[in-house]
Amino acid sequence: MHFAISLFVLLSSSLILAQDDGNAITEKPDETQSCQPDMCDLLMAFGAMKEKIAVMETRLKNSESRLNSSETRLRNSESQLLELRNKERTKVIFSAATGGGNNHIGPFNTDKTLIFRTVITNIGNAYSPHTGIFVAPVAGVYYFTIFFHAGGHERAGLLLYKNNQLMIMTSDHRTEGDTADNGGNAAFLQLQPGDHVYVVLPVNSHVWGTSHTTFSGFLVTQM
Repeated sequence: MHFAISLFVLLSSSLILAQDDGNAITEKPDETQSCQPDMCDLLMAFGAMKEKIAVMETRLKNSESRLNSSETRLRNSESQLLELRNKERTKVIFSAATGGGNNHIGPFNTDKTLIFRTVITNIGNAYSPHTGIFVAPVAGVYYFTIFFHAGGHERAGLLLYKNNQLMIMTSDHRTEGDTADNGGNAAFLQLQPGDHVYVVLPVNSHVWGTSHTTFSGFLVTQM
């Protein structure tokens, strides 16, 4: 554009000098001023160049507009993808049972982390059926439940831990006349990403390995 303006100024100056020359064509009344053939050709070429430059500028502006529009759509797509990923991370629901038929688990001479191998639901894959540990994927308030079924001839119970801290428990003592025991408990826990929640079978306690003995939880609200 600066080149075009400079060229226009140059041609205009040349035209003025040509008009001041003694050989220039003298204006006559009621006649249109004419120019020298070479100068007219140059001015026509300059006009054509200006039109091409204008067309190129219009195309450039359109290209920039399309590029800006594409960048906006790309940012929107990235935002939507990030939002979907965040939503997937916040869908946390699991439920698992010990399984193993009607065989009892325990008693042991020490506390044992109980592994619930029969996965009923595990949306978000935050619970591991290999370790029995739930790992919080996001910060929030979670709701957990523990239930057991056991024989009455031995002590029974479950402990729910957050990291290394006992949070809740359920238990039943040994009785001679009671052939079966059941128990359960539940709690809301505020967790940070990476916090562990798991169930421990207390020392000298047992439960039956059936679908009655379960460990469940879900994310109530993200913090």
